[in-house]
Amino acid sequence: MAEVKRDEFDEERERREYRRRRRIRNQVIAYVFAVLILAALVVGAVIGIRRLVAFVNDKKQEKELQEQMEEMQNTPEDPGVVEAPVSPEEEPVEEEKDYLDEIVNDCISEMPIEDKVTGLFVITPEVLTDTGTVVQAGDTTKARLGEYAVGGLIYSQQNMKSAEQLTEMLSNTRNWSKYPLFLGVREEGGSASPVAESGLAENQGSMAEAAATGDTAVVKQKNNAISAYLSGYGFNLDFAPVADVFYEGNTTLGDRCFGSSAGEVANMVAAGVEGLQENGVSACLMHFPGIGSTSEDPEAAMAVSEKSLEELQAADFLSFQAGINAGADFVMVSNLSFPNITGDNTPASMSGKMVSEILRGQLGFGGVVITDAMNQKAVTDYNTSDEAAVKALQAGADMILMPEDFQAARQGVLDAVNNGTLSEERINESLQRIYRVKYKYKYEDQMLE
Repeated sequence: MAEVKRDEFDEERERREYRRRRRIRNQVIAYVFAVLILAALVVGAVIGIRRLVAFVNDKKQEKELQEQMEEMQNTPEDPGVVEAPVSPEEEPVEEEKDYLDEIVNDCISEMPIEDKVTGLFVITPEVLTDTGTVVQAGDTTKARLGEYAVGGLIYSQQNMKSAEQLTEMLSNTRNWSKYPLFLGVREEGGSASPVAESGLAENQGSMAEAAATGDTAVVKQKNNAISAYLSGYGFNLDFAPVADVFYEGNTTLGDRCFGSSAGEVANMVAAGVEGLQENGVSACLMHFPGIGSTSEDPEAAMAVSEKSLEELQAADFLSFQAGINAGADFVMVSNLSFPNITGDNTPASMSGKMVSEILRGQLGFGGVVITDAMNQKAVTDYNTSDEAAVKALQAGADMILMPEDFQAARQGVLDAVNNGTLSEERINESLQRIYRVKYKYKYEDQMLE
């Protein structure tokens, strides 16, 4: 009997042990399942949070973009310069500009003030050498360039005898200069073409004839041909195209103008600028703010236009704006007076209203502003050479073309810097614009190699 009870006890103990092991197994399974459920919940929560954050960010970006679009739509349109949008392939240009600025600033920082001031002048080779007609660049040119680091030289037909002579003269002049030089000429086409008129290139005809075709491609091609032979000889600046609109009664421009319709002239000017600068020759828009409406000549006496600012904006400014938008490196400001705009008979070349406020501010020109020839009677009858040069720089001009007395003008600007009338920072501003153009084409050529 005792044995039977012991067997029952052992069986009961085994059943309890079995139930205990099953309970533990079930608990383990439950725990594992719970862990899996929790893990799934965590993963789902993370994914959900990420999607929620992405959704919020998308909504935020959408809102910001909408606000930007609304802001652009609500911003009044600027009637000044219209800039083309920057495409992705154009983005490296910013890096190029930064690098170019670095080169320019390094060059300027090492210049003595005498060289800085002298670099603001463009004169003839005869004034540089203090001799008669110059047809070669010899020891005198070399010595004077070492003494007077002028910003540029302008040549005329008397300086051109043969292709070999012209090429050698410009090459020597360029090589003997301490700093890069503008070597310029007024090669407009037609009768205003000293290189072609010397028999050293095919004359491309007047711009009036080119514009009469009504085809901007013709104008561009002719200016491209002009810049091709100029560049071949060593020139890097052409005082062209004429951006003036021709008005009945004007006796000074003739077929140098593209025409009398402001809109058509604007299109032709833009094409001319593009044609010239494709070959690394800087274009210079002449003669801001427009001299086509007067029969008076600043070369002979004070010349006055009674035009208002509104009249210029409606017609004459269209061609200059088109040339600026096309990328013209230079704008020449005339010695014509506009008393209804400036309040007196100050020539435009010496007027802060015309240069800084209107040309720089309203038309948005950031390139080199050069005066018309400062030996014209409209300037010399009322100003000494030093007075005219200082006034032009105070007005915002960067370069002085052909002062009546170069030495006096140069010394006058130096004195103005030394006595505080002009700051060295103001001189540096002009030099930065000048040297950006001087180095631009050289830098672009290196990038293409």
